[in-house]
Parts: sequence; structure tokens; C-alpha cells
Amino acid sequence: MQNTFRKTAKIAVVLIYIVIIAGAVVRMTGSGMGCPDWPKCFGYYIPPTDISQLQFHPDHEYKKGVIIMQNEQLWVAIEDFKSTEAINPIHWEVYTKHDYAQFNPTHTWVEYINRLSGVVAGIPILIFTIVSFWLWRKNKWLTILSIATVLGMGFQAWLGKTVVDSNLAPYKISIHMLMALVIVAFILYLIYASKSSFKDQVYDVRFKNLLIFAIILSLMQIILGIQVRQYIDEQVKAIGYVKSEWLDNPTLKFYVHRSFSIAVFLLNGWLWYRNRTLKLNYKKTNVLMLCILAEILTGILMYYFDFPFLTQPLHLVIATIMIGVQFYILLESRAKNRVEENRAINT
Repeated sequence: MQNTFRKTAKIAVVLIYIVIIAGAVVRMTGSGMGCPDWPKCFGYYIPPTDISQLQFHPDHEYKKGVIIMQNEQLWVAIEDFKSTEAINPIHWEVYTKHDYAQFNPTHTWVEYINRLSGVVAGIPILIFTIVSFWLWRKNKWLTILSIATVLGMGFQAWLGKTVVDSNLAPYKISIHMLMALVIVAFILYLIYASKSSFKDQVYDVRFKNLLIFAIILSLMQIILGIQVRQYIDEQVKAIGYVKSEWLDNPTLKFYVHRSFSIAVFLLNGWLWYRNRTLKLNYKKTNVLMLCILAEILTGILMYYFDFPFLTQPLHLVIATIMIGVQFYILLESRAKNRVEENRAINT
């Protein structure tokens, strides 16, 4: 059961990262309002592919919640009914949550795939939560944190609804993103805690403490990056998709975010160097440094080369992978069952 639990948790964390990638693509393409309602899309479980599906049709069976476009407005069916030759106002009301009536099939399906990926990611989470009850006597925390992860996914789904209802309020998008990191942290802990054996890694107090500081610094960097992204979203609304002008007059937060990248690189570089020279055997520090270098590269490409295709979602996704790797290394560095635990290195 423990092996099944761990394998399912690994699948879950991969799928969560796919959800983060899908969300980043939604934001990059401006598809966030591709579906004006939630959890359905224009009132359908499978969204429309053509504008004709959102037009009024006589002698048609309409279900409650279905949305049509009429007179440059969105109208929602307030009950199940069969339409006559003309629109009968008693069956419809204006959809007041948003003040636009647009349909872009690409945006709609990009947003729909994002939502679908979230549903798919929830399946292995539900499975390992059920499995965790068989592990209750062995490790109660596996069950407790599994339940917390399920609740976190439910809260994340509710946040997704509030994001749509708020017409993509930037601060709600940011909270949505940070909640995804919390879920990743929960699953990574479950993956680590369900291991049957541990590698021969050396416990080093200084390495562990500076790693905690590095995680805090990375989290601050991600929060700053989210705020810079919010500024770019505002620029898109103001001037459109003129990428060369998005950062013509950036805010102070942009410069702080850019400068922080140097601190993140140096601190994590020191951790990599200490791990290598003292042979601490934290092999994931190599992955960590690759993430940081890729993060810096995508940042340079966005600023100096006017946001090349996919650099925005890659920049975000790499940042989430980076902090996930840091967190997992921290779990490894805090293990209490190593022979080297009592031989802390202070040199």
C-alpha cells in the first residue's frame, strides 16, 4: 500500500505542474475569460466550438444555465424550457457578472483544457487519500496531509470560480497561484514521508539553515514576479498586445524583482558549492541550479527580446519547479534517521 501511495502521489505532483503550465498558457494567451461561467462553459460541460451554438434557435430544448449571445449581451436561461419562434424574456435574464459578449473558440478551449487538467489532477489525489487510510497506523501524517490536500484542491477550485466571477481580478489570480504552490508542497511532503528508505546524505546545519533562507527568498521572488505579471496584464488591457511597450516604464517592483534574481543565484550557487565540496550528496542541487539558470535566461529573453513565444509560461513554471526542488531538498536535509545526524558539519 505504501508503494502504491507514493507512486500515486508522484503522478499527482506531475499533474499539478501540468495544471500550473495550463494556467500559465491561459494567462499568456489572454484566455482567462474564454468561459464566462464556472464550472460549466457557456452553460455546457463541453464548450461550444462555433458562434452559432451561442445564438438563439427556435424550437430548441434549453437547459437552465445555458448562455446565448443576443444584442451584444450574454443571456442566461433561468429554467429548462423549449423555445418558440422568438425569444421569450420570461425564460432569460441578462448575465450581469460580466459586461462583454465575446466568443473566441481558441480562448474558450484553452480555458476549458485548463479546467479539465485540474479535474484530472484531482483523481490521483483522491486515490492516494483513500489509500492513506490503510497507512493510518504506520504514519498518521500521511492521512492527515492527504485529507488536507483534497481540501486544498477543493479550495483551489473555489478560488478558480472567484477568479472568473471577478473578471480576472489580478490579486485573486495571485492567490490562486500561491495556493497551487501550497498543494505542491503538501504532495512533495507526502512523497518524501512515504519513502521506505533514505539515501546516504550528510546532515549539515549551515546548509539546512541557508536553504530555508533560500526558500524564503525564492518565495519573495515569486510574489514579486506575480506582481510584475499583474502590471503586464494591466498594460495589455491599456495598450493591447504591443509587447515592445509592456515594460517601457516598469514599476519599482520590476527592478527589485530583477535585482533579486542575482541574490537567488548567488545563494543557491553557494548551496550547490557547499554540497559539492563537502560531499553532502544532495544531488537535486544540480537540478536546482539548472532551474535558476533557465529562470534567468527566460527573464532576459522577455525583457530584451520582447517576450518571445512561451517565455512567459516557462518563466512561471520553472519558478514553481525551482521552489518545489528547494522544498524537497529541505525535507531531505531535515531527516532524523541518518547515521550522520549527530555529526553536523560546521566548517
